[in-house]
Amino acid sequence: MDTSKVATSNSSTAAPAAKPGKVGAVANWADERLGLATAMKKNLRKVFPDHWSFMLGEIALWSFVVLLLTGVFLTLWFTPSMGEITYQGSYDELRGVHMSEAMASTMNISFDVRGGLLMRQMHHWAAMLFIASMMIHLLRVYFTGAHRKPRELNWVIGCLLLLLGTLEGFTGYSLPDDLLSGTGVRAADGFMKSIPVVGTYLSFFLFGGEFPGESIIPRLFTAHVLLIPGLLLALIAAHMLLLVYHKHTQWAGPGRTEENVVGFPMLPVYAAKAGGFFFIVFGVTALMGALISINPVWKYGPYDPTKVTAGSQPDWYMGWPDGALRIMPGWESAFMGVTLSWNVFLPIIVLPGLMFTILLLLPFIEAWITGDKRDHHLLQRPRNAPTRTATMVALMTFYGLMWAAGGNDIIAILLDLSINQITYFMRVAVFVGPVIAFMITRRWCISLQRHDNETLLHGYETGIIMRSPEGGYTERHLPISESSAYTMTARDRDEVYELESERDANGVAAPGGRLNKLRAKLSRLMYADNVQKPTREELEAAHHHAEHEHALQAPMEGHSADGHQFDGHHSVEDETLRSH
Repeated sequence: MDTSKVATSNSSTAAPAAKPGKVGAVANWADERLGLATAMKKNLRKVFPDHWSFMLGEIALWSFVVLLLTGVFLTLWFTPSMGEITYQGSYDELRGVHMSEAMASTMNISFDVRGGLLMRQMHHWAAMLFIASMMIHLLRVYFTGAHRKPRELNWVIGCLLLLLGTLEGFTGYSLPDDLLSGTGVRAADGFMKSIPVVGTYLSFFLFGGEFPGESIIPRLFTAHVLLIPGLLLALIAAHMLLLVYHKHTQWAGPGRTEENVVGFPMLPVYAAKAGGFFFIVFGVTALMGALISINPVWKYGPYDPTKVTAGSQPDWYMGWPDGALRIMPGWESAFMGVTLSWNVFLPIIVLPGLMFTILLLLPFIEAWITGDKRDHHLLQRPRNAPTRTATMVALMTFYGLMWAAGGNDIIAILLDLSINQITYFMRVAVFVGPVIAFMITRRWCISLQRHDNETLLHGYETGIIMRSPEGGYTERHLPISESSAYTMTARDRDEVYELESERDANGVAAPGGRLNKLRAKLSRLMYADNVQKPTREELEAAHHHAEHEHALQAPMEGHSADGHQFDGHHSVEDETLRSH
């Protein structure tokens, strides 16, 4: 027997296989030089919580992957040139028409490249899903308090991703150089020129001279396939790294604390679920691309600066600035021989910048008002932060009304209304609507807090009506489960910021006195009327009372009914309690 090939247990390290497989040999070679096993061992076993709302971010991620895959295909066939040619492709109605090479190549992709139209439509639908899922993901993050420390920077990155995604969408649907996209580029030129002092210079720089020039399509193409995707990839990578570093947030529940994460490991469970979800997103996008037409450029024809598409509308995510533009009064002023177009500059340049700045600063404003410097890894129910929830609902209402105003002409046609009356209504609604939405949402959340406290103290309504010997009727309540009770009570009590003395012992005014006054006032407004969770003493007293009531009702067990059944003519033996 050849003992040279027998592994012994005397060595302090495991004996390698006599003939390692090819994959194992490559992996061992890479690990010895790069240390991959040590670096990946912990991360591959990292735990991720499981909840349906966390899939919103995954939809955005996988939509971006679909965008990359379909975009590479389209890049191979698209010609980013404004050089004019005569179309000689398969689409009869445009054959012989002069158009740019960009438009001709788009027509070629749609009708002459195998699978080209499918790829075009998948690319466009994926862009829609990408932006929509990012918006809903941001709402989920804000409503549940996942934007708080230590995730403020990830919130900022998410907002930047939304902004870049919007710009990427605009540059993308401007590339075909059809009449609709050309109308959008023409509008963008007007928007830039409304900027005082530098507007005309920006337009000349972007278009390489007077509109439309011959440089805009190549420049938009470079931004669309190189510059903005590079920034998106970098920000997505940073977003994911911060997600791993800070660990994932999770909903409150038994066994879940600020110090742990309850869920599934990256491998094999979470990776398998995420991989399967990618194919679901890809499949749904493919079905939409195959069955639902979008951006049929052959119906619009090539761009002509002397024409405008009737009923032209931007993609939905650009609709709200367009709505602001439509309902803005025609304010203009002249200064030193220069006309200042406030009716364009304010709704298109100032308003989006202001809204985006507010969105970026939301976590920092909230942290300053509350003075909360703790790390938060447990999510909040939206009802437990009434002012925060109401603030976002007010912003959503403002956005939605602006978005609806962007289709005021379509609304007027479909509903047979006056477009002037719609415009006047929207001018008032965009200011009044968010205030009403804020008030209703805040009171709604406070009412839900009261309901939670009632449920905690008195149990849930079973639907079982009990009749007392005196003839009175009461509904029977049963205590909720421990899991539900834990979820309802897993929140901190609100602490209102109290203003300290404005002067020190020497009578010198404290620095930042006015800001502190404002902060104290905002803190009181933020937490005003909030319902705090019951104390331990209140819960114990309520449970003692419930046990006493249960003892009194025990002789009637098995004879519960809805009231009229206690007439001696109905059997109640099989009655079941309503579950909570």
